[in-house]
Amino acid sequence: MQESLGSHYLEDVVAQFRSLKKLAERALAQVTDTQLFVTLDPESNSIAVIMKHLAGNMRSRWTDFLTSDGEKPDRDRDSEFEMALGQTRRAVLEQWESGWRCLFEAVEQLFEEDLSKSVTIRGQEHSVVQAINRQLTHYACHVGQIIFLAKQLRSTDWQSLSIPRGKSAEFNPGTSRMQQPKEKQ
Repeated sequence: MQESLGSHYLEDVVAQFRSLKKLAERALAQVTDTQLFVTLDPESNSIAVIMKHLAGNMRSRWTDFLTSDGEKPDRDRDSEFEMALGQTRRAVLEQWESGWRCLFEAVEQLFEEDLSKSVTIRGQEHSVVQAINRQLTHYACHVGQIIFLAKQLRSTDWQSLSIPRGKSAEFNPGTSRMQQPKEKQ
């Protein structure tokens, strides 16, 4: 039986969210506890702050996803960008995991019929597809920030999360860096 477009979409977004989580966690595994809380300048966020913000956003957006506004009244978004003294890696990771649990519990319960429903975020109506895509894009941006910061902090000790620089040919057999046109005889 051929899979419907809606079912395929739901499977794919779960896979995309899982992939983002895994990429972030592979970057997180490379930073020390101290590096997790480092900011590059006074206006920058640390990896821990980005994780805390994502966790807060996920809890707010995905709790009662189909039935309540995605901006919960008890969410204090501004506090997500502050890090209390004495915060630990473990505490940040617990928040991180809790946020992802909210996301996966909500998305994995969706059915194809739910895709045509509407949800609200900050009082603005979105289709379920729009709301999912909005969050997928938002999280991808922040995961990119986490990877960038981790890479900067690890410098030459960074282990690539994809194809390392100068190694493309090893991953693409049969291709060379640049196919040169043959000279005319």
